[in-house]
Amino acid sequence: MTALSQAEPGRDCPLCPRLHDFIAQWRQREPSWFNAPVPTFLPPQGEDSVQLLIVGLAPGLRGANRTGRPFTGDYAGDLLYSTLIAHGLARGEFKARPDDGLELVGTAITNAVRCVPPENKPVGAEISTCRSFLVPTIARFPKLRAVLALGSIAHQSTVRALGGRVAAYPFKHGGQLPAGGVTLFSSYHCSRYNTNTGVLTEAMFVSVFSEIAAFLQK
Repeated sequence: MTALSQAEPGRDCPLCPRLHDFIAQWRQREPSWFNAPVPTFLPPQGEDSVQLLIVGLAPGLRGANRTGRPFTGDYAGDLLYSTLIAHGLARGEFKARPDDGLELVGTAITNAVRCVPPENKPVGAEISTCRSFLVPTIARFPKLRAVLALGSIAHQSTVRALGGRVAAYPFKHGGQLPAGGVTLFSSYHCSRYNTNTGVLTEAMFVSVFSEIAAFLQK
């Protein structure tokens, strides 16, 4: 089995029955949607160019589950991709669809849980099971220097994927700690809920990426 096949679940991955059944229901309701585990979004230069990996929580129902590309089709992507472009980590124009031509630069984007969960809430067993894909995903990138975890669940799963103890790496917005041979950055998730409630402002989000961009230039 290749590293790629270990890192990417199959279209009909059965490991989490609740998520598998939920996707099956949506395949019937919306047959034109992607409705499958969402693969890691890579830059055109390939794995060897990746220095930053962004880890989100899970695909949104009408976002990545519909379009097949992480953070594409819902508000979280509007903020994420505009910030990436502003910091030279993506190029092109983000139009919230997978054929918009947007390209990542030295960056890859994945999710801690690859399948859309009901009510956007994966359970602990699903997070743990899907880490069997997160670990080899991190290992895909030989020049990886930084990982950005969006939200506490993604942060905790990433810490475990890097071989660390969650208690030793508490989540906080703007966190920056060495872990598993890379530097782990953390931010509140760029969801509409967090921005609408003021938990995360655009300035707070941009600040994290400014720190990452400065780190990658060292």
